[in-house]
Amino acid sequence: MVASVEMTGLHVQMLGPLTIRRDGNVLTLPASRKARALFAYLALAPHAVTRSQLCELLWDVPNDPRGELRWCLSKIRGLIETADQRRVETAGDTVRLDLRGCFVDAIAIAEAVQNLATVAPARLRQIASFFGGDFLDGLEIDRSPVFNGWLIAQRRRFRFFHAAVLERLVSDAGDDEILGHLEAWLELAPFDHRVHDKLLQTLARRGRIREGEEHLAATAKSFEVEGLDSAPLYESWRNARGQPAMAVVPDASEVAATPATRRASIAVMPFVDGSFAGDLRGGAADAMAHDIITRLAKLRSLFVIAQGSVFALHERKICAEDAGRVLNVDYVVSGSVRRQGNQLTVIVELAETRTARIVWAERFDQKLDDAFLVLDEIGNRIVASIASEVETNERNLAILKPPNSLTAWEAHHRGLWHMYRFNKADNQRAQHFFEMAVRLDPTFARAYAGLSFTHFQSAFQGWADRKAEIDLAYDTAGRSMLIDDRDPAAHWAVGRALWLRGQYDDSVDKLKQAIDLSPNFALGHYALAFVQSQAGDPTAAILSSDHSRHLSPFDPLIFAMLGARALALVRLGQFEEAADWAAKAAARPNAHAQIHAIAACSLALAGRTDEARLQLATIHKTQPRYSSDDFFTALKFDADGERLFREGARRVGMR
Repeated sequence: MVASVEMTGLHVQMLGPLTIRRDGNVLTLPASRKARALFAYLALAPHAVTRSQLCELLWDVPNDPRGELRWCLSKIRGLIETADQRRVETAGDTVRLDLRGCFVDAIAIAEAVQNLATVAPARLRQIASFFGGDFLDGLEIDRSPVFNGWLIAQRRRFRFFHAAVLERLVSDAGDDEILGHLEAWLELAPFDHRVHDKLLQTLARRGRIREGEEHLAATAKSFEVEGLDSAPLYESWRNARGQPAMAVVPDASEVAATPATRRASIAVMPFVDGSFAGDLRGGAADAMAHDIITRLAKLRSLFVIAQGSVFALHERKICAEDAGRVLNVDYVVSGSVRRQGNQLTVIVELAETRTARIVWAERFDQKLDDAFLVLDEIGNRIVASIASEVETNERNLAILKPPNSLTAWEAHHRGLWHMYRFNKADNQRAQHFFEMAVRLDPTFARAYAGLSFTHFQSAFQGWADRKAEIDLAYDTAGRSMLIDDRDPAAHWAVGRALWLRGQYDDSVDKLKQAIDLSPNFALGHYALAFVQSQAGDPTAAILSSDHSRHLSPFDPLIFAMLGARALALVRLGQFEEAADWAAKAAARPNAHAQIHAIAACSLALAGRTDEARLQLATIHKTQPRYSSDDFFTALKFDADGERLFREGARRVGMR
């Protein structure tokens, strides 16, 4: 039963059969299923949709698709518009619905799950009551495969949302209502380990041992029929009853959740191939999923579920969202691949399993001039984006937790949050949290790499004794590599420390090893650009800088990637272009003094003296004593590069 909500104005219910009310009165929907489907699609579209996309969505080569589209839009206007309120907006070749001031249950649910942890219990119960059935129940359309594919995906998405809402209700519920929420959750997600764990705990706490034993036996049998591991169920029941654990060999999902070795865990499901009817396997879709799994594993920053497990779940028709819960992972990746003529479209989505929140989604459209090159290019961008978005999300989650409750993984990400602020105070806080991480887990290679980064920054920025910080940067980077010499971040940290020590060739070798280990490691490409922009091959530095930004376009170190490009352009004598790139770098909110100094010198060499002086003034606001000595101590140019930048410093008046 749907909860009572304000019924004034337009009220749209999509969970269950499509129902539209105005001021509490149910409206008669158009007889045309396509008109109703078009309304629902436009209601949830995040932006205006082209007419050609809408024709492709709903019409399987009719005689006059645009004419039918116009007719359907006229029916929608008659349904939801009034004399003083137009809601169907057409601009050029696009269409959108203006539903401001209207209530749409699907939109209310989607907004709530974006920050589920902050939703008040009363509002959460109301959100749960909106789930009146399957999304757009009964609205499948014959010979409209694109719409039906969208409909299936939305139904999965809202079942995923429903499970997340119920899990949150269970965590907040009192004994008098917890079983009702658990039963609803169990019906929705029968293979979710979490619901069985909670149910067995509840039954044991209430002394209902016989019911617990019966539930365990029935559930274990159903898991085994599906080829799923039932050992965690028995472990949950033993824990719930306070019995000592038996020695068991952990499966992949258990390892992913083990606190002592905690890394964010992720499952990449087989992509759907939308180029053909049915659920065909093989081809570009499977190749894409396999490629992403392999590349993510090479990054070493995530626990990646093996291909065999996720493909086996897919064969059993377990959708991506449910698979994420069955595997007990933090994140799940799903997507589709579609080829039309010479055009390849890849849609990918990264979701947080526990909250059902979509962390990142993207659509890639490319011409299929060379299938292998195009798939490789898209794969690069997907992997780098997933790694970046997971890291950002984990940092944001860690910053919300009390410092004394952090795990090693959370302390590491709390350190990253401070590290990327690029100021002395935050760098010291970052150092504290990385030290906490390695104290909690001495085998945590990435935390040592982060600790090395903070010592690098202290030396590079002149925030502490330079020699001591260089030694610490090298020592902690070495520890990172001793722990995991296959981690590209360990080689990256050592390469940067070697550069600080003046060992240019060794630094370049280590940074190239980082990239060889993981071609998608954006920071490796950036660090190589940084080193080569000052004393190596400036053309290669530009290529590395561009590639790092291509892999990670929203990286916290974007300012440094741009700055490295500017350094290389100055050495090539392209002063005007260098000035433009340096100004872009300095405009980034976390750009530090050395970046502003690069901009000041580059702008001065380009004859843009007034702009150059503004950059120098920006530095002196926070560092009044900053001079050319600070700049040339931090950076290590070859003879020609130093000559050019000293001339720029002279022109701008940098002492």
